[in-house]
Amino acid sequence: MTNKQDANTDNKPLVDFAVGIGGAAGQGIATPGNILARIFARRGLNLNAYNAYQSLIRGGHTFLTIRASDGPVRTMGDSLDVMVSLNQDTMDRHLSVMPAGSSVIYDEAKITPEDTPEGVQLCPLPIKELIVGNKLAANTVAVAVVLNMLGIEFDDLEDALERIFARKGEEVVASNREIANRGYEYAANNFKPFPYKAPRLSKGLAVVTGNEAAGMGALAAGVKFYAAYPMSPSTGVLMYIAKHAREHGVMVRQVEDEIGVMNMVVGAAHAGCRAMTATSGGGFALMTEAIGMSGMLETPIVCIDVQRAGPATGVPTKTEQGDLWQILGAGQGDYPKFVVAPNSQTELFNTIPELFNLTDRYQCPGLVLSDLLISEGTATVDPDALNWQPTIDRGEMIFPNGSADDNPYGGYNDNAYLRYANTETGISPRAVPGVPGHIHVAASDEHDEDGTLISDEFTNPHKRRMMVEKRARKMDTALKLIEPPKLVGLGDASATLVGFGSTWGVNLEAMEKLASEEEIDVNQLHIKWIVPFHVDQVSSILKEANKIIIVENNYSGQFARYLRSETGIKADAHIRKYDGEPFMPHHIVDGVKLILGGETNLYVPTHEMMV
Repeated sequence: MTNKQDANTDNKPLVDFAVGIGGAAGQGIATPGNILARIFARRGLNLNAYNAYQSLIRGGHTFLTIRASDGPVRTMGDSLDVMVSLNQDTMDRHLSVMPAGSSVIYDEAKITPEDTPEGVQLCPLPIKELIVGNKLAANTVAVAVVLNMLGIEFDDLEDALERIFARKGEEVVASNREIANRGYEYAANNFKPFPYKAPRLSKGLAVVTGNEAAGMGALAAGVKFYAAYPMSPSTGVLMYIAKHAREHGVMVRQVEDEIGVMNMVVGAAHAGCRAMTATSGGGFALMTEAIGMSGMLETPIVCIDVQRAGPATGVPTKTEQGDLWQILGAGQGDYPKFVVAPNSQTELFNTIPELFNLTDRYQCPGLVLSDLLISEGTATVDPDALNWQPTIDRGEMIFPNGSADDNPYGGYNDNAYLRYANTETGISPRAVPGVPGHIHVAASDEHDEDGTLISDEFTNPHKRRMMVEKRARKMDTALKLIEPPKLVGLGDASATLVGFGSTWGVNLEAMEKLASEEEIDVNQLHIKWIVPFHVDQVSSILKEANKIIIVENNYSGQFARYLRSETGIKADAHIRKYDGEPFMPHHIVDGVKLILGGETNLYVPTHEMMV
């Protein structure tokens, strides 16, 4: 908990607080979480929310953490300031890690706290009395108590309740309003509020999940075909695009399996539209042959892999960064592809249009590495800071409409068109089906320049070599179009944290904590573009590092091995986590201290909050 409202001369956040809501699946944790998130966002507070849940419709344990601040919020943080315990199991799991100065809210008739840590305020509620008239409103009471303790006006909650329950009628709205007011007043009369008030800033923010951000990015990029098979934790992309498909003219198909999904996506892209899908590791495994076909056809597609804990079914509702080598090896043989790992919900939105432009230009697949932490995590964004109308670059495409002058890659009717022309750049003009005079064969077999299969009668080794080199040559100029990674922090730091994807935020916060609390300077090199890889830039930065520490959410150090294979640079130490839960900032802080102290070169933290 941070409270600097008395003096804020150093531009640090006035407040930084975290709320946890725990219970069983089916107890309605999502609704109070959504209410709090939207109220915080409408006040202009930045937030980060992470929901730890199980593969159950009813029962089990679910724990939602919402952290908010008027400063940047990149992780769920290290501790809670208030916990709403909806059942005894949540109390038993989490009470022991509540810090001094925090508060715990619970139903006094159903839940009994034991061994309460010193300095923790217990806030028992007579829920049965407070919810008279609406037995389903217990969670509304808890939300009201939290807001009162944070000094947030009841009007904000009243507005939120009206928006959320409006479709259920005025009677339901009025009932929830009355019960919320009881909880708000009860808290004011019985519990000690926090020593600060959550501020209201000048501009409200929007709340978005990573899956929603990916869907919005796809629509902004001009995607017109989306196919998917529902697979956690990627299903949210399908749900978002399907919800908005009609207004954006998108064809959406829920297909019988991932094999059919990717074949449909490749077919739609071959026909000329931008096509995309999203899946997780198991579904991606079924897609890989068709992804390889997009490489052979030189047809641009985009696929998002929202990583979860594997292998096989693994842990469907937990996060991991274990699919890197699966992505790198997708499809047999050699062919060019883009692989990118956005670091946040906002970057995921911005990356999708950029990736489509690259795949169209270089006529190859583009693969996005996300994970459950980003894709199902929630963050605030400033809608005005998002580019809703990005530049659209379709590359060297020939469409059937227009005149011959619009298509400089060969006449309409001279039948001289070579779909796979062996050009200096390796990029060949791509005619969509239906352009007069541009007939060609498109197949998954190796072919010559006009698409004729080279293995029908005899294999032509010279043609085969030419086509392999032609496809590979396309990527020679790709690095010039993508931004290289940059070192963040002091140049002569004690250590350099290296990561990719979702570890960006936790590494950055750990850097700040190490500097402010431990007087240890570390910097960070975060990699977004995996393929193609900025070998020269990364090598020059890491050769100057005093100690290289790679942080990643997997067991085997997949990124460490990839970095070494590309640059020859071996990391000095590693911080890894593979228990299904994301890193917390203090995990990185603890690991760096142990590594710099010479106690270990591999630190695997233990997750204290049992979820």
